[in-house]
Amino acid sequence: MTVEEKHAVMLDETHAPDRRSWVESANDPGSDFPIQNLPFGVFRRRGSDEPPRIGVAIGDAIADVRVLVEQRHLDAAGPAGGCALCGESLNAFMTQGPEVWNTTRRAVATLLDADEPALRDNASLRTQAIVAQRDAEMCLPAVIGDYTDFYCSIHHATNVGSMFRPDNPLMPNYKHLPVGYHGRASSIVTSPTPVRRPFGQTIAADADTPAFGPCRLLDYEMEMGFFVGPGNPLGTRIPLAAARSHIFGMVIVNDWSARDVQKWEYQPLGPFNAKNFLTSISPWVVTLAALEPYRVDGLARGADDPPVLDYLRPTEPAGFDVTVEVLIASAAMRDKGLDPVRVSTGNFQDMYWSITQMLTHHTSTGCNLRPGDLLASGTISGPTEDARGCLLERTWRGQHPIALPDGTERKFLQDGDEVIMRAAATGAGARIGFGECRGIVMPAE
Repeated sequence: MTVEEKHAVMLDETHAPDRRSWVESANDPGSDFPIQNLPFGVFRRRGSDEPPRIGVAIGDAIADVRVLVEQRHLDAAGPAGGCALCGESLNAFMTQGPEVWNTTRRAVATLLDADEPALRDNASLRTQAIVAQRDAEMCLPAVIGDYTDFYCSIHHATNVGSMFRPDNPLMPNYKHLPVGYHGRASSIVTSPTPVRRPFGQTIAADADTPAFGPCRLLDYEMEMGFFVGPGNPLGTRIPLAAARSHIFGMVIVNDWSARDVQKWEYQPLGPFNAKNFLTSISPWVVTLAALEPYRVDGLARGADDPPVLDYLRPTEPAGFDVTVEVLIASAAMRDKGLDPVRVSTGNFQDMYWSITQMLTHHTSTGCNLRPGDLLASGTISGPTEDARGCLLERTWRGQHPIALPDGTERKFLQDGDEVIMRAAATGAGARIGFGECRGIVMPAE
């Protein structure tokens, strides 16, 4: 069977581009959450004291999964799957694996299909099971035990490296393995939690000793992240051919970064306080099943690049054609009613290392991953200036400021700035969107 044939057999009726839902907003061509998507998240009704519960996004609404399980509409998930779907986080459901995930996805799609009356024509059940997104408060989708951030865009690594090492931008290991560092899971938050400008230790260019104070060079990093499903026991490895079955789904990640703190602290062990103060994620987890029509070959390696070691050699297309964009709105812009300005647009298929390679390399030492662990890609940057996924690159260390519609310029983020990240896969008959990942910069305290 060819790679193309393997790819084709993964598609099923949930991907049909002409499928419609009785939730009318899901049929809007601009909706991030059509019936072909059905991402999972965790929410509670706004203003209530109810425990968090699992939901599925459909148009501008949420299907309350617990209600559907209790009313015996998701028996296809099986007893263990149904019990997991009634939890306060997605962790237990993430452990179930692709067969239960995909069976549940198909069952939810059937319930929300325009031609299915079971929920459509039951007004009482709809009142219980369907919640407007505007009436919901989103929670972290999982209890995140561990968080690892990678550095998998060769364009980003080359750009940043050339700023500091013009003659040798890439480290010798870069084309041999996915470089990463362990981040801080406790400070991961959901959009739209504000970000407080951090304090840190920095050193001025003309100084001999450091000073402690508010970060001056606050930045964002446009990334994609993925949640681990079934983990692996300590001392075992997940081979590349099996890696996809250990990945539940993907989210947008904003890896807020204090560049002046990072510059002073990163040698010799890498990021620490420059990254640990906050990481934002979008609340809806888009499953790999929903992204299947958009799976593509990853970035082609150069003719002079070293061969990939066997344990990281791809056996199937492992990239995803997902467009990502970053917008900024200053406080003055919001006061004047001005639209956010788009700062960059890139594509996740430009990553040098794939998510399956990240996961396999992470476990190559026998490191045990657990359900709900979050792994992020590192900044997504492309080959052009307008595809650079952070201000450090976009303004080239502040040498080329970005003009905003309120008459101001940005080298790095100022207090009151709102960063808005979006991502979507398009072109295969449906828009598979990730929603938004937002955050407003608050003054240091």
